[in-house]
Amino acid sequence: MIRDIKRFSQKEYDLLVIGGGINGCAIANLASGAGMKVALVDKGDFASGTSTKTTKLIHGGIRYLENFEFDLVYEALHERFIQLKTVPYLVKPLGFVVPVYKKDARPLWMMRIGVWLYDFLSGAYVIEKHRYLTVRQITGLVPGIKQEDLVGGVMYYDAQMDDARVCLENALMADHLGAHLANYVEVTNFLKRNGKVTGVRARDVLTEHTFEIKAKKVVCAIGPWTNHFLRLDNPRARARVRTTKGVHLVYRGQMAPQAILLSSQQDKRIFFIIPWKGNSLIGTTDTDYFDSPNQVSVKEEDVDYLLREAQRIFPDKPLSKDNIITTFAGLRPLVHDEGAPAKVSRKHVIEETYSGLIFVMGGKYTTYRKIAEDCLQFLRRNRIPLALSQFHLYGSGAINAPSQEIAQHCSLDEATVDILKNTYGIRYQQILKLVEKNPQWKNCLCSCSPAIEAQVVYAIESEMAQTKEDIIWRRLSIGYNDCPTKQCRERIQQILAEFKST
Repeated sequence: MIRDIKRFSQKEYDLLVIGGGINGCAIANLASGAGMKVALVDKGDFASGTSTKTTKLIHGGIRYLENFEFDLVYEALHERFIQLKTVPYLVKPLGFVVPVYKKDARPLWMMRIGVWLYDFLSGAYVIEKHRYLTVRQITGLVPGIKQEDLVGGVMYYDAQMDDARVCLENALMADHLGAHLANYVEVTNFLKRNGKVTGVRARDVLTEHTFEIKAKKVVCAIGPWTNHFLRLDNPRARARVRTTKGVHLVYRGQMAPQAILLSSQQDKRIFFIIPWKGNSLIGTTDTDYFDSPNQVSVKEEDVDYLLREAQRIFPDKPLSKDNIITTFAGLRPLVHDEGAPAKVSRKHVIEETYSGLIFVMGGKYTTYRKIAEDCLQFLRRNRIPLALSQFHLYGSGAINAPSQEIAQHCSLDEATVDILKNTYGIRYQQILKLVEKNPQWKNCLCSCSPAIEAQVVYAIESEMAQTKEDIIWRRLSIGYNDCPTKQCRERIQQILAEFKST
């Protein structure tokens, strides 16, 4: 995937996608697979916005059952199955323990009905059947959990993902199918003829070069920036997206080997404590956000809320801010509706403005493929379903060689081979070719991870990484690791500088 800005001005595209998050990249993937000439740009890196500020789950959304959104849950559970089949190296099954206490907003009978209904809606796509848990079973599964007033619980199954890599895989597949993509390209205005959009004016953020991109159709898959672009198209346009802020923190060490779903005591909303890369991911909050999407940040009260709720469940584990590895905040771009943030639907909507701009709004990460499919059908103005066989990601395919055998053949640690397989799928062999080309690149970046230097080279040469942050957070996902020395960051910066100087 090569960043070539010049080619954007050399042709008219069938489709220009604005937004390099999960929905935009998936639309570019499916449209390219359907034979369209596609361009995609994003003012930041791929997946640098909402798409990497998630709870890292591909899930049906068990909490939406209490909102009676059975159709949304059913759709998401079906999409979960597709993702587990398509990218098993990035999407993996995960069990969830749900402890229930005496005064919880959701009593034990409700949770039992909930997990039964969840599996019923899963149908043939159920990962593993739910279980009803006794107090003893819960304390065995989650050592140190609060036992006072614990009355029992349930266990059900969903899936965990690497959100940045899933998004990038869609971008890579679109590129593989002929799309032209570029990160760090900002759309500054629309080109119009007789009131209809014919393309955009854009600016290369890295060089300040300005240029035009012409397209027959323009799709805006821009999440929390939707209202801004609606008004860029029509200054009198009303807001269509309601943004709510979700904050997560990564806490040092694994609080439990299982994921835990809990009801907050403060506002009764559901939150999670999930094992993530050897540490614990705690989240999320859900509060209305009214400022610029460019300024979203984690506030001290957000961190206090999450730590307080986690501490309540683990009273004998003193939780300290000193043990927080990182925090992140993202904005949910919900279709505008009244009511409490947690009650607003996660369904998606696709609309076209008078000028011909198409906006993709709402939705949840899990249903991104269906959102892209619906967008393509909207563009085609028909309802003929696309065959699932048309949906592939860049690393999809069977890996038959055992890690131990590969490690011995390439003189690599088995843990490194595992991380290559679980990051790139069948494309892990491209990293091995780099190691063969330069054996020095098999060196580990740092003691915090089995990741090797060849992965940094691959991110720069083949995955359009432009900055250190692109590599740390969205190519290797090592920013979540507990790394006191920061040696990995220094080495990544050195390799990046070496390539930029050549």
